[in-house]
Amino acid sequence: MDVYEYAMKMEKDGEDYYRKLAGMTVNAGLRNIFTMLANAEVVHLNIFKKMKDQEKVRVSDTKILSEVKNIFEKMKEEEKNADVKITQTDLYEKALEAEKISMDFYRKHAAEVNDPQEKETFLRIADEEKKHYFILEEIINFVSRPQDWLENPEWYHLEEY
Repeated sequence: MDVYEYAMKMEKDGEDYYRKLAGMTVNAGLRNIFTMLANAEVVHLNIFKKMKDQEKVRVSDTKILSEVKNIFEKMKEEEKNADVKITQTDLYEKALEAEKISMDFYRKHAAEVNDPQEKETFLRIADEEKKHYFILEEIINFVSRPQDWLENPEWYHLEEY
């Protein structure tokens, strides 16, 4: 399996997993976040398809962190997180580990290629996966400690992340 096929499989698996998580949660805010993550994986999948077909690609920065922050803030205000089961954190931690594996894979591949365009694309997608990793960490923190979650200073530096 070549690097593009492998990357496409990872992104498809990620999409499927996030859609599964979205279907499992009754909390509308978390369902929305998991759907956004799934949709982001589809974007990555399509980028790798184009790369495999040797088409030019452009990876643009997303606003996913600020959108997720707004959802979390709304959930905090509504205090409707009682329907989030802490036992689900194992599922979220599995997704967290998958994002780390993806991020590391893309960075490693970027270090091995000579083509500057390809290197930049892999690094930008690795950065997107880093955002997903951060979001999952915050989901775990939110469901584990909803009372003090929003005090995390990282949320005030999202665009620099």
